[in-house]
Amino acid sequence: MDSNDAFNILLNPNLSQNLQKFTWPKEENTSSNQELNEPIIDLEGFHGGSAAETAGTTDLIRAACLGHGLFQVINHGVDLDLIKSVNDHVNLFFNLPKETQMRVHRLPGKIWGYSFAHADRFSLKLPWKEIFSCIFREDGHDSEETLFFETAFGQEFEKIRLDFQNYGHAMKKLSLTIMEILGMSLGVDKQHYKDFFEDGSSILRFNFYPPCQEPDQTLGTGPHCDPTALTILYQDQVRGLEVLDDGLWKSVRPRPDALVVSLGDTFSALANGVYKSCPHRAVVNKSMGRISMVYFLLPAEEKVIKPPKNLVSSERLRQYPDFKWSDFHNFTQNHYRVDLATLQNFSKWFISHQPT
Repeated sequence: MDSNDAFNILLNPNLSQNLQKFTWPKEENTSSNQELNEPIIDLEGFHGGSAAETAGTTDLIRAACLGHGLFQVINHGVDLDLIKSVNDHVNLFFNLPKETQMRVHRLPGKIWGYSFAHADRFSLKLPWKEIFSCIFREDGHDSEETLFFETAFGQEFEKIRLDFQNYGHAMKKLSLTIMEILGMSLGVDKQHYKDFFEDGSSILRFNFYPPCQEPDQTLGTGPHCDPTALTILYQDQVRGLEVLDDGLWKSVRPRPDALVVSLGDTFSALANGVYKSCPHRAVVNKSMGRISMVYFLLPAEEKVIKPPKNLVSSERLRQYPDFKWSDFHNFTQNHYRVDLATLQNFSKWFISHQPT
């Protein structure tokens, strides 16, 4: 099945006969109708150097990361006008003619480009969404970047590309600030994780979840933990993000001035499992489309993922083997569909494939 086939199923008025490829098991698609009680972290005090507010921020983030692994941040330093501009560009892209979108479709093994429902990779339990993705490397060189923006956006591509670049840089700056706080919350030098990710790359992924006639049968994104280190999400005012907390799927309320931050598997490995990655999914609805803008922080491909020494002890042994991001990324792209146990299953697979 390719993206064209999946797109035609979405447009088909006789949807119920074609929904099988998008159907998810009931045990993965039950909802509690409860709202997550995640902390809203005001970063103004941390940016201002207040010791008392920094301690309070650190405590709130530690409590969240020992639980479900998600919090929201306000006064985060990312220009709200820039967020709006990028959101407008994303809306523009998802309203382009299908033929234009398909001119920048994602090729196998690539990150850049457009995909419908990951239908180029999977044939069942397809997510009810359209996606386009960009990667920004710290060295600033990517031959696909200009081609993607010019093909997708035409004459306006230079300004639009600059907005995306500025957005990526602002998110990278925020992510490194959060890494400082995470380090302090774990009793690690606050520069430790910041320095580790300084030369890392970033992926921007933009999701459009169209309205669905039978939202109880499908999911916008299935249950999973992100394999990356840190996720920063801007969601529009349509609900859809849910987090697994105490065995129940709970919704995350959209807040216009906030960004949602969640931990991924790579950071969990760097924290020796003290902090768990955030289990989450996205649901859809009958009447309203939803857009989310997702920033993923990655380490440099060849950096070794291992926790600092003070997070390993006789009481808390190593939880995961040393590995490189390139190993983990290869696993999720070529051997495994990410779910709630990706890191655990990767660890088993990685150990079994080491030379004896």
